Amino acid sequence: MTSSKSESKFEENRARVKEFPTQSGVYLMKGLGDKIIYIGKAKNLRLRVRSYFTDSKEHSPKTRLLVSNIQEIEYILTKTEVEAFLLEASLIKKHRPKYNIRLRDDKAYPYIRLSWNDEFPRLYVARKVQKNGSFYFGPYTSGLAVQGTIRFLNRTFKIRDCTDAVFKVRTRPCMTYQIGRCTAPCVQNILKADYRAEVEGAKLFLKGQNRSVLKNLKQKMLAAAEEEKFEVAARLRDSIEAIKAILQKQAVINDTSDKDQDALGFFGDERGCLIETVHVRAGRVIGTRSHYLPHFDPNDALEDPREWMVDFLNQYYEDNFIPDEVLLPLDIGQDLTKLMEEVLKERSDNKSMVRFATDERGRNLVEMANENAKAHFLKYVSKSEEKMRGLQEIKEKLSLPELPQRIECYDISTFQGAETVASQVVFEEGVPAKEHYRRYKIKTVEGINDFASMYEVLSRRFKHDEYEDPQLIVIDGGKGQLSQAMKILSEIGRQDIPVVGLAKARTESDFQRQEVEATEERFFLPGRQNPVIFKHNAEALHILCGIRDEAHRFAITYHRKLREGTSLESELDYVVGLGEKRKKTLLTQFKSIDEIKAADPAEIAVLKGFNRVLAERVLLQLNESEEETEVVAD
Repeated sequence: MTSSKSESKFEENRARVKEFPTQSGVYLMKGLGDKIIYIGKAKNLRLRVRSYFTDSKEHSPKTRLLVSNIQEIEYILTKTEVEAFLLEASLIKKHRPKYNIRLRDDKAYPYIRLSWNDEFPRLYVARKVQKNGSFYFGPYTSGLAVQGTIRFLNRTFKIRDCTDAVFKVRTRPCMTYQIGRCTAPCVQNILKADYRAEVEGAKLFLKGQNRSVLKNLKQKMLAAAEEEKFEVAARLRDSIEAIKAILQKQAVINDTSDKDQDALGFFGDERGCLIETVHVRAGRVIGTRSHYLPHFDPNDALEDPREWMVDFLNQYYEDNFIPDEVLLPLDIGQDLTKLMEEVLKERSDNKSMVRFATDERGRNLVEMANENAKAHFLKYVSKSEEKMRGLQEIKEKLSLPELPQRIECYDISTFQGAETVASQVVFEEGVPAKEHYRRYKIKTVEGINDFASMYEVLSRRFKHDEYEDPQLIVIDGGKGQLSQAMKILSEIGRQDIPVVGLAKARTESDFQRQEVEATEERFFLPGRQNPVIFKHNAEALHILCGIRDEAHRFAITYHRKLREGTSLESELDYVVGLGEKRKKTLLTQFKSIDEIKAADPAEIAVLKGFNRVLAERVLLQLNESEEETEVVAD
C-alpha cells in the first residue's frame, strides 16, 4: 500500500471512530482481505479506539505497525465491562489475531476430575475444566503421572474404574472386585454413603489434606490387624508408604494452608517474553507452566505492563483451573484487580483473589516463578535462535524472497482406493503451529488421482483469505509432483508462493547391501535441474523433513479415524447371528472394534439381545478375522 493510501485510510478510520458509542464492548481491527489483526476490549469504546489515532510518538513500534495496517474497525457492544473481557478472550482464541498477545502453548495440560455429582463418583483424566459439578485438581505437567495417581487412588480407596456404560449393565462383580481393588457398587455391594466415604479420602488427598488421609488409613490398618485381616492390613500399610513417598517429592511451601494458588513471574528482553505460572495446591508445588510471547519486550517503556498482564490473565484463565488466589509480580491497580476478580468469578462461580504479592510467602512464590521464567526463557531463546538460523539457511539455499516464517506442507492419503483425505500442516518460526492444522476430505475426486486431489485441497485452502499466506509450500515428491503443484498454483492464481519438492534418494550402499543404511533428502526447485542438498545435521533439514513427516502422520491419523467407524461396521457384518439391532447395540455400547475385542464375554452377554454363547461367538469371530487380516497385510 502506498503512503498516500495509508494516510487516507488512517484519516478515514480516525473520523469514523468519532461516531463510536461510549459504552463497553469489544473492537475488531481488520487488515487486508477482511482479516482480523487485533481484538481489544474497552469500558468506553470511543475513548479507547480513538487513542490509537493520537500522536504516534506515544505508541510502541508494535502499535504503530498495527495502526498502519488497519483497513476497517468493527465493534460488538456488551452490557458490562466484565462481558467485554469474556468476549475478548473467546474471540482471540477463535481468530488468533496477529497483533494480540497469543498463548502459543497448544498443550492441553491434564487435570484429575472427580465426578462428584455421580451417584457413585469415579476419577477421570480431563483436559478441560467445565462447569459440571465435578471437582478438578491440577493442572499437572505429566499425563503419565496423572494416570498413575488415578490408578493409585483407585487401588487405595477402592474406587470404581469402569465406564458409566459398563457400570449400568453389570449384574455381577468384575475381576477388580475379586482381587480386592473395588467394592462393587455396580451390584449394590456397598451402600452409597459408605462408598462416598471412601471417595472422600481420595478427594482429601487431592486437596492436600494428607494428615487426615494418613490418620484414617492408619486407623483402618490397625483395625484390620486386630481382626487378623493381615492381607488387608498389609495393603493399607503399603498405601500409607506410597502416599508418604509421593508427598516427599512435592516441594512444601506452606503445610498449614489449604489454599489453591497460582504465582506468576516473567522474564524477557527485545527477543521476547516468557511468563511462568507456578501451581501451588494446598501448600505444595505440583508443577509449573511456561508461555513464550515472541517479539514482545516487557521492558519497553512504551508498553503498559498492566495492560499486557491483564491480557495474559484473561486468556490464560479462560480454560484453565481458577485457583483461590492469583499472585502477581506487579501491581495492576485497584480497578483492574477488582475487574479481573469479577471476570474469574463469572467463569468459576467461586471467589478468587487477585493480588500483587507483598507478603513474604507471596513474594517467595513470585520469586520462584521469576527464576523459573528466566531459566526457561534462556532455554527457549536458545532453541528459537537455532530455528531462526535454520530458516535463514532455507531462505538462502532455496533462494526465497523472504524468511519462511510460515511453511505449509500437504499430504494426500488414499486407502485401497476407497477414500482420499489430505492434511495441511503449518510450521511457524520453525515449530508446529497446530492451531493452523487442517484436514480435508476429498469431495470431487473418485478413485486415485493425486493431481485432482491436490488441486481441490489447494483451491479450498487459498479461498480462505483469513489465513496468512505461507512463505513456502513443501510438496512431498520429486520433479513430477513439484511441476504438478506449480501448475495447480498457477491455475488458482497463486503462482507467487514459492514451492519446493522433497524426495528421498537411495545411496549406492542401499543397492549393494539390499538394505537401507542412509538416505539423502533432495530438494527440487522450479527451473533448476540439480536438487538442493542440506548437510545431514543441519537445522534447516530438520525443519523441512519435520514438516513433511508431520503432514504424513496427520493424514494417516485422519484416515485411521475415518476408517474406524466403517471397519467396525464391516467386521460386524461377518459375525454370524448379528442382525442390525444387535450391531447397533454393540456400536452404541463400545467406542471401537478394539474395545469390543478386548471386552469380557460377560460384558457383552448382559446387553439386550445377547447371551453368553452369542458373546463368545462374537469375540471368537472378530479375533479370528483380525488374525487373517494381519497375515494378508504381511
